[in-house]
Formats: sequence, structure tokens, C-alpha cells
Amino acid sequence: MFASAALRRLRAPGTGRSLMALPYLGFGNAGKLWIKGRVLDEPGFREQTSEDSRWRNMLALYQRLDSDEVEGARVRATFQGQSVDTVTDSGGYFSFELTPAASAGPGWQAVELELPGTRGADGQPMRTSAEVLVPPPTARFGIISDIDDTVLWTNVTNKLNMALMLARSNAHTRKPFKGVAAFYRALNRGAGGDEGNPVFYVSSSPWHLFGPLVEFMRLQGLPLGPLLLRELGVRDVFRPARHTSHKLDKIELIMSYYPKLQFVLIGDSGERDPEIYAEVVRRHPQSVRVIYIRNVNPDPSRIEALDRLIEEVSATGTQLILAPDSVFAAAHAAAEGLIHVDQLAAVRSDKKEDDRSLPAA
Repeated sequence: MFASAALRRLRAPGTGRSLMALPYLGFGNAGKLWIKGRVLDEPGFREQTSEDSRWRNMLALYQRLDSDEVEGARVRATFQGQSVDTVTDSGGYFSFELTPAASAGPGWQAVELELPGTRGADGQPMRTSAEVLVPPPTARFGIISDIDDTVLWTNVTNKLNMALMLARSNAHTRKPFKGVAAFYRALNRGAGGDEGNPVFYVSSSPWHLFGPLVEFMRLQGLPLGPLLLRELGVRDVFRPARHTSHKLDKIELIMSYYPKLQFVLIGDSGERDPEIYAEVVRRHPQSVRVIYIRNVNPDPSRIEALDRLIEEVSATGTQLILAPDSVFAAAHAAAEGLIHVDQLAAVRSDKKEDDRSLPAA
């Protein structure tokens, strides 16, 4: 929905530079909105299709990772008639925390963005907009999910295999784990069927992959929600990442906007999602309803470590569920009153459809 609209080229007159503003999907509440984006000196990315060869996929990945950031660019955000300016940092990133004059309504709110001093062919300032999600008052809980090896297979624990997977495929050809899309839709709807529980995606993947990830969600029918990715340069993408601190910081940021909501945390056992989520429970024992961990690491020592975390987390009254697949997690969620029991059939059906096109996960 927003993937193509987020790519707007802004040409600075007389410079020959094609400045591209990339607003990401933001989030907020009635009294505060958070927005992030990036300004690049880039001729633009070609849209990928299901017919693209591996070579074209590899070239598109390289172009995204090797984009030229613009430091010191002035960016203006306007909402409800109020404007705030900022400048991009050394990575070309900008961010805003806006306080609306009046309460922001629920749903996706449009915040106008402008690079002051740029002009279009008609001589008018070039503008685009950032989409910001404000959950409705009917929301009973929020969902915070990992992406890599939770929503889709990336083999993120093996950086070389991850690079090869990204190079060989694109948003049209990648598939989610079996039943994930239906399970996330059920959580978004909630037991009431139309609760509008917000879904947030927190990943150590770089912001360079924002467009393909949004397109992947749209194509696979996953609930669209804000993505919080990592600020990485092309040289850092496959180096060891500050995985734990990045995810903790972003989860803390999300929770700070919704102090009255409990959260469902979803991840996998491949890296450190269980440890990160256990730390979230230590810091906010009343804010986590349940943790679902997809078991992707059969190593006995890893299972033992997870058993210890399950015991530790359960002492706080929160459940950490080690789930073999989405149907198992959905059955537990239905028993907990998080989703309507009628949605179990949709998750099972979704998994069966995936079974016909995916190798066992």
C-alpha cells in the first residue's frame, strides 16, 4: 500500500542531484507521533517482479545497500498545520517526534514531509507524506514481531546464506513461514473480530530493505504495521550486529507510546529473541501478555537454555510458549482469548496452502 508511495524523488535545482526522500512507516498515539526516514542522492530503485532473474535480484540488493546518503539535508514535517524542521545525520536519516495541536485520530495518519529549497517541474516545493499508525481505542493488545526466521526464512544466523537468499529472491518470490499470515491477521483482529490490535515488526535487517519488506507484507497478506530496522552501512550489513541492544531499544520505544497496552511478543530460537524478550519481561512484567517463540534450533543445549527462560518468565505470570508452528501458537492464543476460535480454521488452511509450495520449516 505504501511501498511505492514512500519512494519520492526530489530534485534540487541547479545541482543535477536527484534527492530521494524515503519516509518509513511511523506510529504514535493521540498526543504524540514518531516518524523516521532517510534522504538519499539516488536515481531511484527499479521495481522488482516475480520474473526477475537471480542476477537482477542481486543487482537490486546491491543498489539498495550501496545507496548514497545525504548528510545535513533539511527536512520539514507538517501535521495539523504545525511544522517542525530537522536535519539528516551522517547516515542520511531523520526522525521527528510530533505533538499534535489536537488529538490525532485512529488509523493511518498522513504527515506531510518537505525538503525546503527543492522545486518540482511546476516550480512548487516537492512534497511527500509519511504514514503514521495510531491504534484505535478498541485495541486490547499490541503485537511485536521479529521478521528474520520468524515471519520469513532468512537463515540470519548464517550471514553468507542470508546474503545468498536475499540475492536470489525478492518480495514476489519469498514466502512466509507456514500459517504466519493468517495467524497475524487473527491477532490483529483479536477475539472481537475487529479490534485493530497494532502489529509492529522489529528486525536487525537494515533500513535498506524497508521497501521490499513492505511489498512482501502486502503480497502475502500480512497486517501492515511500522517496521523498526537497523541503521547500517553497506560494509556493516554482514558483520556481527548489536542485535540485543537494537531490539531492546526499539521495543522500549514502542512500549513507551502505549503504557496501557499489553503486548504479545513473537520471535524465534535461532538468535537471541528469547533472551531479549525475557529481559523485556524483567523490565516491564505487567506489559507482556505472552511470548511465542518459533523453535528453529534443535540443539539440545539451546533447548535447555530455553527451558530455563520459560521457568524464569513463568515466575512473573507471563507465559513463554515454544511453538513448533503457527497452528500450535494460534491454538494457544485462542485458548487465551487473544483470537477468536473460528480463526483456527483459517490458520490451518493457510498452513496447508503453504505446505503445497514450501519445503518443511
